[in-house]
Amino acid sequence: MPQAAAVAERSPSRTGKTSAGSDFAPLLRTVKGQGLLERRIGWYTRTIAVNAFALATVGVGMFLLGTSWSVLLLAPVLSVLCARTAFIGHDAGHSQITANRSVGRAIGLVHGNLLLGMSSAWWNDKHNRHHANPNHVDKDPDVAANVLVWTSRQAKVRVGFRRWLTRNQSWLFFPLTLLQGVAMKIYGFQDLRRQAPRERVVEGLLLVAHLVGYTTLLLVAMPLGHAIAFAAIHQALFGLHLGLAFAPNHKGMEMPDPNGERWGHLQRQVLTSRNIRGGPATDWFLGGLNYQIEHHLFPSMPRPHLRLAQPLVRAHCAAVGMSYTEAGFVDSYRQVLRHMYEVGEPLRVE
Repeated sequence: MPQAAAVAERSPSRTGKTSAGSDFAPLLRTVKGQGLLERRIGWYTRTIAVNAFALATVGVGMFLLGTSWSVLLLAPVLSVLCARTAFIGHDAGHSQITANRSVGRAIGLVHGNLLLGMSSAWWNDKHNRHHANPNHVDKDPDVAANVLVWTSRQAKVRVGFRRWLTRNQSWLFFPLTLLQGVAMKIYGFQDLRRQAPRERVVEGLLLVAHLVGYTTLLLVAMPLGHAIAFAAIHQALFGLHLGLAFAPNHKGMEMPDPNGERWGHLQRQVLTSRNIRGGPATDWFLGGLNYQIEHHLFPSMPRPHLRLAQPLVRAHCAAVGMSYTEAGFVDSYRQVLRHMYEVGEPLRVE
């Protein structure tokens, strides 16, 4: 069995001892004592306001440049701003912005459903299950076998076209992320069947409002050919940006044995997560998800506090003998792609 695939299916070996649940309690007390779980309403208010102003500015620019092919230069800008919007929706879903559930839901609906056409209810349901059991093949929807697979066991049962995908998934990963933005919109509409009637009405109306508004904006601001090209570039780069933000966080990291001993919170969140080293530019581009370990340990921690919690978490992991994984921006993707390549390798040598 290839090395990465083997790592993905065994109990943790990168920690000096099995973590007890109590190992997390001292860290939690320290973090609370430094006020790092307190909300940053002012920071988020400014972030939301700046993002809304930037989106509006791009919208005006689309009308001003709509008759020229130069309007396509705004499509990458809009994709980056839409990723900022998604990060705000993500933080709202984790109650990072406010402890008021109604206000948090409203922020999520505006930034997810209305502005992006992505269902906040679908995202929160899937994402909460991921946070509860990261990298657990039976419980984490993010490592369930779908277009891509993450373990050799998943790879072995692939047939037909999906078998071909698995053989070549490391090469196809980034091209496939170009479709991620559109796929997430489709998943949101599909999820409406799961939702309660009242939630379904609100979610559905806002999803339709986004679709109508986005299409109308494009067709009013520019000719049809420009609109099609703009939408294609915008949605593809938006999906790529999300893929760049999400992929390095857990792929290729430890995966709990479904039949083994249940891990404690510290062990479950730290050993399955990878941080990305970098400065303020990395923090901004990845929306704080580069502090994935801290985010998983403290999901409601406001984004600007994650970098402040990092040295506390790193030191605590060293004290209890637990590995703390960090990688550079480029190296993190190399590790992810290597893991995907090794998972699919047995299918290439048949």
